[in-house]
Amino acid sequence: MTSGNAQGYRDVAEAAWRWVLDQVRWDDGPWIPESAGISEISEYRDTMYSGVGGLAYVLAEIRFARGWTAEERGVAEAIVNRLTGRIEDEIDCSLFGGLVSSIGVLTALEVPGAQAAVDRLIALRTRDGWPQTAIGPPGFLPDTLVNDATLGTAGILLGALWARRAGVANAGDLGAQAADVLMADREQVPTGVNWHWVPHRFHAEPAREMPNFSHGLAGIAASLALAGTELDRPDLTGAAVLGAEHLVTLGRTDGGGFVVPRTIPSKPGQDVYTYNWCHGPAGTSLLFLALDLAGVEDVAGEPPLAWHRRCLHSTRSSGLPARRHPGFWDNDGRCCGTTGVGEVFLDSWQRFGRTDDLEFAVHLADTLVERAVRDGPHAYWRFIEHLGPEPLLPPGVGWMQGAAGIAAFLFRISRVLRDGRDATPVTRMDSWWALPTPDTGRGPRG
Repeated sequence: MTSGNAQGYRDVAEAAWRWVLDQVRWDDGPWIPESAGISEISEYRDTMYSGVGGLAYVLAEIRFARGWTAEERGVAEAIVNRLTGRIEDEIDCSLFGGLVSSIGVLTALEVPGAQAAVDRLIALRTRDGWPQTAIGPPGFLPDTLVNDATLGTAGILLGALWARRAGVANAGDLGAQAADVLMADREQVPTGVNWHWVPHRFHAEPAREMPNFSHGLAGIAASLALAGTELDRPDLTGAAVLGAEHLVTLGRTDGGGFVVPRTIPSKPGQDVYTYNWCHGPAGTSLLFLALDLAGVEDVAGEPPLAWHRRCLHSTRSSGLPARRHPGFWDNDGRCCGTTGVGEVFLDSWQRFGRTDDLEFAVHLADTLVERAVRDGPHAYWRFIEHLGPEPLLPPGVGWMQGAAGIAAFLFRISRVLRDGRDATPVTRMDSWWALPTPDTGRGPRG
């Protein structure tokens, strides 16, 4: 077993979680600020991304480490009451912040409510797809539809598949509807099939393509690969393969790796490549695990699991988590930084048993402990925006960009180091297929 300070990780996790709980405010239910010092209630107060919804995933992880306290039980109950009370009026359909987010939160807390969210999503569907609240003029036309896995239709598909696996009625029908919307928006290209995060017909001006997991081709193709096997739709699997083959042509494969630009074309003054969950190979690796689960044997001349290893190799050899230059690896969160990468490598070790994956996950956990700001009983992290007037940002609170998400990873790796590969993982709608389950099996120990 690779060494690592399991108790040290647990101690920092508890301190960070204590800080998060101390940020919880109350006004018509619980809310948290996106970062310390904010007094106004955010419109995203209920979301998994930066709101109280994300606290459910920390509570799900804590459940495997110890029993909940009375305070934690009260927060969990209040989150459930807040979210279930809003479903019938909710119009945000996204995985990051709307009805799909609520499906994930409520299933993580093992309470009813996902059925109402699925029914609401079915009711909100228009002829072309689902409304969204994130983007519009001037860059995009009114009533723009979004394809991607976090704000758009692919996220609805992931939520539907997750609800179906939880036994929610009509979730399979919702998934089929979402898959059909994506299939109608696919773009045939000489190298396969492509999806832009927003279909071209809604562009009011030229827009950059974001081809990785959170907002682009990799996440959309992953959702279709999963739907192909879950809904017994070979046409969806075939489209996912064509999407993956096109994705391969967009990236670099030198040195045994695979990395795709964060945007196409690249933004002036921005690194062409990053290596995180949202726009880098750490997240894009999930596409190839989805294709493997779907029984795909070949993508551009190699099996999907070979492409998965390529993604992890590029991530590991990139130099992260060192801050090599301004703008490189200034974030330690789940979405854009160290924690999201750590989860990917820990998933891979529990699935396949490669020691180098665990070693890198431990290295990232050590980095998080080193970068934690300790303040009495509390711990938190401050990220950097090197172009900002004050580069050192206030500490974030929530799941994707703050202490809550980091704490959950430290709770998990502490438990995994104690219990080994057999430690029960918390499954989530955005990564369940990466984990060792009866569906995915597990590779040989090593």
